[in-house]
Amino acid sequence: MRILITNDDGINAPGLEILTAIAEEIAGPSGEVWTVAPAFEQSGVAHCISYTHPMMILKLGPRRYAAEGSPADCVLAGLYDVLQGERPDLVLSGVNRGNNAAENVLYSGTVGGAMEAALQGLPAIALSQFMGPLTEDLETPFEAARDHGVAVVRTLLDKGIWDRGDYRLFYNVNFPPIAGSVVKGMKVASQGYRTDTFFGVEPHVSPSGKKFLWITGGPQHLPTAPGTDVAANLDGFISVTPMRADLTAHDALSDLEVRLA
Repeated sequence: MRILITNDDGINAPGLEILTAIAEEIAGPSGEVWTVAPAFEQSGVAHCISYTHPMMILKLGPRRYAAEGSPADCVLAGLYDVLQGERPDLVLSGVNRGNNAAENVLYSGTVGGAMEAALQGLPAIALSQFMGPLTEDLETPFEAARDHGVAVVRTLLDKGIWDRGDYRLFYNVNFPPIAGSVVKGMKVASQGYRTDTFFGVEPHVSPSGKKFLWITGGPQHLPTAPGTDVAANLDGFISVTPMRADLTAHDALSDLEVRLA
């Protein structure tokens, strides 16, 4: 099996080391794992691509490249430059440091990388590690992902839905913020929504008198509705959410058509 991996935390991120180990076990001794990851951290860039300027790409070692762009850029670079059109069997993105559940999905470069792979017609999985007080003192805060990542990916490959239609389905996986030994299992969950948790800005004035704005986030451990991703994670489960890039509100189409007739 040929696997392409990327992330949004950057080529030197510890989560990418975890993902590399997962991918190598899935690929097997006769398989190939190719890495194309951002040269610098690209958290929060979602599915953006470097459409208006070129990006530098550098070979760091065998099947290992750093690209000066977003995770979606890295997938494109991997498919059409690094692999020279030799399509991988699977694209994995992550393992992100921090959850990409609920509204975080919309900002996530990790999810953006998997989404671009799906738009290119490839099977893709985004993987993220929820962080919290119980992960701080572990040998690695990625312990749940390290211990269960291979099993999750194999289960999705064997039993998941892999359609080939427009806006191909891909998967968003979040590992709970606990030790690997106490993970309760997997739960299929919809994307949740944290009420009263929003991104904002915090202004700071530099010594030169110029104003700069830092983007701020809200609390990450507020539970979402039962049956959704954050609720599953905070209850000790790995959440598995099937997704598509189609943003149409299909539930509103018929009603809107009647209203506008």
